[in-house]
Amino acid sequence: MAPDMNPPAAAPEFLARLGWDDAEILPLAGDASFRRYFRAVGHERTAILMDAPPPHEDPRPFIAVAEWLGERGFGAPAILGSDLQHGLVLLEDFGDARMRETADAAPESELRLYEQAVDVLIQLCDHPAADVPAYDAEHLHREAALLTEWYCPAIGVEADVAGYVAAWDQVLPLAIAEAPVTVLRDYHAENLMLIDRGMGLLDFQDALAGHPAYDLVSLLQDARRDVHPDLEAALLDRYLRITGAGEDFVTAYHVLGAQRNAKIVGIFTRLWQRDGKPRYPGLCPRVWGYLNRDLAHPALAPVKAWFDAHLPMDLRGDPMVIAGA
Repeated sequence: MAPDMNPPAAAPEFLARLGWDDAEILPLAGDASFRRYFRAVGHERTAILMDAPPPHEDPRPFIAVAEWLGERGFGAPAILGSDLQHGLVLLEDFGDARMRETADAAPESELRLYEQAVDVLIQLCDHPAADVPAYDAEHLHREAALLTEWYCPAIGVEADVAGYVAAWDQVLPLAIAEAPVTVLRDYHAENLMLIDRGMGLLDFQDALAGHPAYDLVSLLQDARRDVHPDLEAALLDRYLRITGAGEDFVTAYHVLGAQRNAKIVGIFTRLWQRDGKPRYPGLCPRVWGYLNRDLAHPALAPVKAWFDAHLPMDLRGDPMVIAGA
C-alpha cells in the first residue's frame, strides 16, 4: 500500500508562520511508521518538513533528543520550528548524500564511512545518557517477543512462549549497561547523512539509555544493507581497540544482536500482516543471517537451543514465502 504523500492540510499555514510562505512542498518519503517527510523549497533555501501526526506519533521526543545531540556537537538537524498540535516539525535539510547510496556507488569509500560512523558511537560514550527512559530487561523482553507474536503465527508455528521468555531471561542480564549511554536505536546506513560537519543523524526519536553495543550492532548488522562479516569484524575490533572494551562488550554485542534481529523479524512480519507493507518480509533472510551468527556465540546457548527446537533452519527466512502467501 503506497503512502499518501499529499502535504498535510496544516502545512502551508505552519510554514507561513515560520516565514516559509513562498515554499513549495515536495514529497520525500514515508517510513515504517506513520511519519512522512517533505522538502520545503523556497528561494535559495530548503528545509525538511516532518509530518508526525497525532495520536499515532509524537514529535516531542525527536525534538528533545535532537537538541541534546546538537548541544554536544553531534550532527542532529537543527529544529527550525514546530507545531505539536498537528505533529509538524521543520528541520535543517541535510541534503541527499546518504551513507547507504554513497557506499553502494563507491565501494572504496565503504570502510572509511563505516569507521566514521563507528567513531560517532565512540564519542557518544563520552557523555552520560540523555534524559530518556532506560533500555532495561523488560523493554528488551517486550521487543524480542515480537518474533513469537508475529513471525511464528505467520508461518504456522505455535510458539513455546514460556520457553522463549525463559531462554532470554538467562542471557539478557549480560546486555544491561552499568554506565548507560544514549542509544539512538535505529543507527544504520540509511539514517546517516554525509554533511559538512561529519555524520548527519536521523530517526532517533525512540532513543533510550542503554548499552553502547546496541547501536554498534544496529550499524554492523544492518537489516537493509549487507555488511560483510569481515567488515563487521574489523569495525568491532576498531571499537574495542579505541575504547578498551573487552570480552564482556563482545558478549553484549551478540546478545543485543540476537535480540534486535529477533525483534526486526517480528516487526517486518507485522508490517506485512497488519500494515499492508509486503516489501518488508523480503528483508528477513538477511536478518536471519545475522541472527544465526549471533546465536553461535556461546553466551546465547539457551536462546539458540530454543530456536533450534522450534524454528529450525528451514523455517528461518521470508515469512511470505514460508507461508506460501
